[in-house]
Amino acid sequence: MQQVTTLFTKYDGTPHRLMEAVHLGEDEHGLWVGSLPGQRARRADGTWITVDHHRVRLFPRGQWWSALFNDDPHATRIYCDVTMPAEFGVDTVTLVDLDLDIRLLRTGAVRVMDEDEFEAHRVKFGYPPQVVATAQATCTWLAANITVAEPFTTAYQPYLAAVKAL
Repeated sequence: MQQVTTLFTKYDGTPHRLMEAVHLGEDEHGLWVGSLPGQRARRADGTWITVDHHRVRLFPRGQWWSALFNDDPHATRIYCDVTMPAEFGVDTVTLVDLDLDIRLLRTGAVRVMDEDEFEAHRVKFGYPPQVVATAQATCTWLAANITVAEPFTTAYQPYLAAVKAL
């Protein structure tokens, strides 16, 4: 299995989340990677967490977001991070996390999260006006489309099935 190192940083370059994932493929939506139960991820504070369910992540090319698709019974079906566009290297993906998150719960509810963190980091890190406007527009688009548009409705399902078969 080919591994992909995924690193989310904050705007100032400090690490936020680091994880090794399984390369699942690429399609018109972007690069797909998967995580298996038992894999570990490192948080910004240096602590490690263990993944307890199958999940896949999509890194779209040239877009200001990334999406995590969780297997049942996780309460969150889809979790989107608003980010600057991903930078792709050889077996690596690096993104700048811009704090805003959108969750689609299994109940069907859509939640926009961390607007307070976005505002605090906008001031602390000095987000340029174009970054602020693009992040906010991306958040609005994700919240409106997470229940009705691809890749959120069905495109992720073959990748989730593939990671579950590993």
